[in-house]
Amino acid sequence: MLWSGGQVTERAFCVLAPNPGPMTLDGTNTWVLLEPGATEAVVIDPGPLDDDHLQRVCRVVADRGARVTDTILTHGHHDHAEAAPRFAELTGSRVRAVGRGHDDLRDGDTITTGGLDLRVVATPGHTGDSMSFVLGADHALLTGDTVLGRGTTVVAHPDGELAAYLESLERIAALTGNGSVTTILPGHGPTVPDAGAMVAYYRTHRAERLEQVRQALADGAALDSDPVDGVLERVYADVPREVWPAARMSIRAQLTYLGVSGRGA
Repeated sequence: MLWSGGQVTERAFCVLAPNPGPMTLDGTNTWVLLEPGATEAVVIDPGPLDDDHLQRVCRVVADRGARVTDTILTHGHHDHAEAAPRFAELTGSRVRAVGRGHDDLRDGDTITTGGLDLRVVATPGHTGDSMSFVLGADHALLTGDTVLGRGTTVVAHPDGELAAYLESLERIAALTGNGSVTTILPGHGPTVPDAGAMVAYYRTHRAERLEQVRQALADGAALDSDPVDGVLERVYADVPREVWPAARMSIRAQLTYLGVSGRGA
């Protein structure tokens, strides 16, 4: 079933960017967050540079009698962040992210806009700058690419690190375990209504993949001229070739985690 965005919680509306693909699923989710009745809105991940998309986001905000005061990035990949400078020009909002100057976000920060509270949770691993945001009033977590609405994500080596990613999944699992988060609002794909089950699946998947990689190395991939390709051919043979470049990044991250050197690893 295709995902098309729309109003998904009392405070969160998704405008789907027109960039579907193997890595972006239905497209990038641009999230408009607004406290009911408020006149100030937060936009998370304005997406790729597409003026029609940005105008749609602006209309969603304007139709609610509000203006955008904060544009927030879950991480710096272009499908999430490329449009941020242009969107800031259109809206007069400030851009907030990791490594963006005086508006840098840090783990544990609280962003308050128009009565809406967002808590920053550092969740590196997919990339070094990946952040998630707890929308406590809706018991929701905006995860960017750390947890997707469908399928699993890539650990984008060398910026992404598997050890950090596994720790981030533990942090999210703790939030789902204590009831702070019940719903995931991802960067791609549909809303996840059972956050705990999805995070448990992600953790199991990562453990299983690591075991498969260990077995592939034992079966001879470690002796191949390029262990990355050796693992790819043994473990990811059933994965569509169009996503093999992303699979290679994850394999390099897995080999680094296991202490195995390989060409480009």
